[in-house]
Order: sequence, then structure tokens, then C-alpha cells
Amino acid sequence: MAFTIIFKYYSEQPVYPFKNQMIYCSNCGTRVIEKVPAGDNRQRYVCDACETIHYQNPKIVAGCVPVWENRLLLCRRAIEPRYGLWTLPAGFMENGESTEQAAARETQEEAGAVVKDMALYGVFSIPQINQVYMMFRAQLAAEDYHAGAESLDVRLFHEHEIPWDELAFPVVKLTLERYYNDIKNSHFPVHVEDIFRHPARK
Repeated sequence: MAFTIIFKYYSEQPVYPFKNQMIYCSNCGTRVIEKVPAGDNRQRYVCDACETIHYQNPKIVAGCVPVWENRLLLCRRAIEPRYGLWTLPAGFMENGESTEQAAARETQEEAGAVVKDMALYGVFSIPQINQVYMMFRAQLAAEDYHAGAESLDVRLFHEHEIPWDELAFPVVKLTLERYYNDIKNSHFPVHVEDIFRHPARK
């Protein structure tokens, strides 16, 4: 399996993530403090009352690039952020499922579509927002789809029909750019890329 590793910058320097602020211990309710626990090398939220160390880790977002007869399935978002803009079906991975299962579930929930022949296509890290996207190429099992609760609309697009100026997130645009470039080259490596967002971008 071939891999490409690319670092994509939206600013001259990487922008490192801010931690989600924590005030009270979710285990006992006591106010937490920030300190470096014994044997660790960075600050964590620690509860001195029950000695719980609260680790904060990146979230995994799993999604699909669903294809049907040379057209891609996109969803128009019915929720914030980026309400009304177009995206690939994707969402946060749940406990107890694999990334592939999560991607298939999100596609069914958001687009009412069942996918098959899934293959890992991209691993896109966004350090500023503590997220890692894992995107899978997939075929629709049938030309059967509909807008789920989180979508206003779901459509199949040829390349020239993609609403490039109305895409919800940089990672979606990057995934589509890589996909259409790979089609031209008849080669589909697994893309491993870091996206450092400009600090002014939300």
C-alpha cells in the first residue's frame, strides 16, 4: 500500500491547539488544577481530592467519499457549524466501533446511503482543533439515498458540478482535490496529511 505524507499549512507557522478548559472533576466534582503528574511530561487537569488525572485526547472523525457511476455523494449540512454548506458524510467515531464502521454509519445517518468496498483513503490531522479525519473511498451499494436528520439535501455530483465555493470545511476540499487528482493519475495512494489552520480562520 502506497502512502503520501504532506504537511499543508494555512499559515507560515503551525498553530497549536488550545485545550478544552476543565474546571471540575467529572469523577468527584472537586475543582481541578493543572500540573504535570508524576512520570508525565506535560500539564494535565488533575484532581487532588480523588487523584484522577483527566487526559484530553484528539477526536476521531470518520467519513466516506461515496461514489456512484463516477459521481460523488455530498450532503448539505442542516446543523452548525457551516449550516447550509456541502460536505462529505462524516462524523465522530463512537465507542465500540471501528473507523470503517463509523464511516459507514455516518454515511447512512447523514445521507441515507449504504456503502460497500470501503478502502482507507486519507488520514488528515488538524492539530488546532484536536481532530483526526479518517476518510474511506467507497461505492454506493445502490442509487438509493436521502437527507438524514443532519442534512438539508443530498446529491450526486460530477466533478464539474462540485460546489467548490460552498464546501463546509478545508478537509473536505482537500479530500476532493486529492480524489480528482488521483482519478487523473489512475492511482489511489493513502494520503497522510497535516492541516495547520490559519489562526484567523474559524
